[in-house]
Amino acid sequence: MTNDKEAADALAASFRSLRQEIGKVIVGQDEVVRLVLTAVFSQGHSLLVGVPGLAKTLLIQTIADSLDLSFNRIQFTPDLMPSDIVGSETMNQQRDFQFVKGPVFANIILADEINRTPPKTQAALLESMQEYAVTVAGKRYPLSRPFFVLATQNPIEQEGTYPLPEAQLDRFMFNIELGYPSYAEELSIVKNTTSNTKQTVNKVLHAAEIQAYQELVRRVPVADNVVEYAVNLVQKTRPNTERAAPRTNQLLEWGAGPRASQHLIVGAKCNALLNGKYSPDIEDVRAVAVPILRHRLVRNFKAEAEGIGVEQIVKELL
Repeated sequence: MTNDKEAADALAASFRSLRQEIGKVIVGQDEVVRLVLTAVFSQGHSLLVGVPGLAKTLLIQTIADSLDLSFNRIQFTPDLMPSDIVGSETMNQQRDFQFVKGPVFANIILADEINRTPPKTQAALLESMQEYAVTVAGKRYPLSRPFFVLATQNPIEQEGTYPLPEAQLDRFMFNIELGYPSYAEELSIVKNTTSNTKQTVNKVLHAAEIQAYQELVRRVPVADNVVEYAVNLVQKTRPNTERAAPRTNQLLEWGAGPRASQHLIVGAKCNALLNGKYSPDIEDVRAVAVPILRHRLVRNFKAEAEGIGVEQIVKELL
């Protein structure tokens, strides 16, 4: 590709091809697929929240199949240790210590039921998500790029779980909620999964192409009024500050930090490219605002007592 315009057109075409390949296996969930792919091209991580049986794990595995990347799944359990994720030093036959890499050394990591494991093990992912490296026995080991953590959570069962701390939640670009399929979609799901027909997902993009598209997203120009809109939106979520919205002071204990503003702009840039535009506008910021802010706002007692959800508050601010 000779210029960024051609690259932007190629990204939009690749996005359509990816959705077509993923659609062979995943019925519906178009918005979820769009957000996960937006996170991939924006160098972000995603947290998928939904009740059992909504194909959260299958969705991530299918996306990994459509991208020519290494993939590892980590099933989080209460007895999982940090060394089970990042790796550990072992003694070889020559009685020398050598580092054995853990499953985090892959391009795509599926952290299944991440809230099932204690904070000590959850924290083992922190450095890899932010620094793209892990440190073991004082030595730093870089991870291969691109690198994404796609984690899943079950919102129903809270017994025996360890909610992710705010510091780790903030590392996720998106908090994506999965809903039940429609009647027509569920009919299609049942027909597809109760026969012996097996769909083959073709690989659409390779690691080098994904990294090139990630750099392209960063180069997309953005107008000052769009940046101002994104920053102002985040500022309105912070209670008892100069720009706080009246509803924020009434319903929120804590607002979003600067990382939310950064994700809003990068997400808007990527959303614009995926829709065939060369620069984002305010509508692109709105398109990614709810999943970016959903896990960054902390409601107060009044909001919880009145049953007002974070999503409702964000939509009011928009």
